[in-house]
Amino acid sequence: MLELTALFAAAFTAATLLPLPSEAALLAYLHLHPERVGVAVATATAGNTAGGMTTYLIGRLFPRRKEFSPRALFWIRRYGAAATLLAWLPVIGDALCAVAGWLRLNWLAVLAFMAAGRLARYAAVAYYAA
Repeated sequence: MLELTALFAAAFTAATLLPLPSEAALLAYLHLHPERVGVAVATATAGNTAGGMTTYLIGRLFPRRKEFSPRALFWIRRYGAAATLLAWLPVIGDALCAVAGWLRLNWLAVLAFMAAGRLARYAAVAYYAA
């Protein structure tokens, strides 16, 4: 249980501005428990999505315009919540989450797309680790 909590925490932290490779935490867990792929992928996805939604909430609660990435603004304005499917990407991912909150996109749509993208990433990592 402690290992899953650590995996969740690593995935959550990686979704914030701290550059932490959550994939490494997932791989380490899978190395110790190769039979628990489903629970590991679900835990990493939940933690990383919760971190992304925290960034969304920060963007929403602090409506003062910050220096958002022009690329993130473009993608969110063009594709709406669907752009957060790519929120797992390094560098631009945090900006996509914050801009989505700042523009007050529907949080359920953002949550769904963000979780789907992160689930796909962790499933791919687990698949290639097997």
